[in-house]
Amino acid sequence: MSECRTDGRQEDYPLSELPAGARKGFWSNAVVLLGFTFFTATMWGGGRLGTGLKFWPDLMGLIVFGNLLLGAYVAILGLIAYRSGLNTVLMCRFCFGDKGSRLTDLLLGLTQIGWYAWGTATIAIIFVKLLNLPEIWTWPLMIVCGMAFCSTAYVGYRGLEALSIVAVPVMTLLIIWSMTKATHDAGGLQALLRIIPAEPLSAAAAITIVFGTFVSGGTQSPNWSRFSNSAKTAVGASLLAFFIGNGLMIFCGACGALVYKEADIVNVLAMQGLLGWGIVMLLLNIWTTQDNTIYNFSVAGCNLFRSSRRRIFTLGGAALGTVLAIAGMYNWLVPWLLLLGTFFPPVGAIIMADYWIIRRGRYPSLDDAAIRPYNIAGLLAYVIASAGAYSTGKAEIGIPPINGILIALIVYPLLYRLLEKKSS
Repeated sequence: MSECRTDGRQEDYPLSELPAGARKGFWSNAVVLLGFTFFTATMWGGGRLGTGLKFWPDLMGLIVFGNLLLGAYVAILGLIAYRSGLNTVLMCRFCFGDKGSRLTDLLLGLTQIGWYAWGTATIAIIFVKLLNLPEIWTWPLMIVCGMAFCSTAYVGYRGLEALSIVAVPVMTLLIIWSMTKATHDAGGLQALLRIIPAEPLSAAAAITIVFGTFVSGGTQSPNWSRFSNSAKTAVGASLLAFFIGNGLMIFCGACGALVYKEADIVNVLAMQGLLGWGIVMLLLNIWTTQDNTIYNFSVAGCNLFRSSRRRIFTLGGAALGTVLAIAGMYNWLVPWLLLLGTFFPPVGAIIMADYWIIRRGRYPSLDDAAIRPYNIAGLLAYVIASAGAYSTGKAEIGIPPINGILIALIVYPLLYRLLEKKSS
């Protein structure tokens, strides 16, 4: 394919397999993925758990279980990414078809640009509030932050890695420091154990929050897992980021809500008299997620338009996200983005079923004629699984994201073999 030959190291090979020379080690991959999962919105999800569950064993048990499910989901996708060297949207060419994969490009791209707008607006608004700046500073800060956040993504994986190497250790130390102080302010661990939930939450709802908060991001983790230099690196880095890292964010938000009635670590640090460190935490927390988010958008854009100019899509996406932030669209985008989160897990499940069951753990070449324009089985399975996840969520049956995954894992292979049998 002509677009594959134009890929270069500086563009991170968006339309081709990653060559062996571009692979990275465990800590490189781990810090990039951890930077992605250290996200403010995840702590808000944890805050809901903190007000609805007893600290022990309910809260801790569900945090561990939910994040273990999430980590396993991401680790399986990471292993496929390592073995194939492909990012998420390229994998979708096999399970949805060459042209059918554009459906996921739109789904992934539009969601990521929405979250970029939300993050850009959030940091500007919080900066104005924390620093007592005039309201007129909000828009200029959105412009500065919106374009600054994309700079590391513009560089590519090396830029994400360079920022995360500094940011992840600093954020981890700040979280540990803050949580230690929170435990002390609560009167010790025994006092935490005695706190009665103010708004009881069911186990199913809690796992939905834990698993669903970042499963959309996990579905796109192959964009970085493909840089792994071994299967152990891909699986280990995925588990560290999405089991331990995401779990730490949930726990942090839950503790803040229990002790201070505030889930956001930035506000918690300010309440603890650590405003300066809170601003540092806010900047690092948002930036390490924003650059990954706009990187995802650029990769989806490359596949949608069959162009390897990832950097152009990075700049264009950042500009669009900033405009949406300034226009105030982030206020009504969040419920829509959370709804889209229900429709992400079936994509990852169909990728898994296609790779392990249909193709027996080996993709053909991207140039291979085996890639059809449309994989009807994959597209139908996606619609059925998404509808199942949405309807069970409305009916409060089971855990919607996991329901979507299970339906996709069962339906896709059955439909594929049925349609293959009919065509033969």
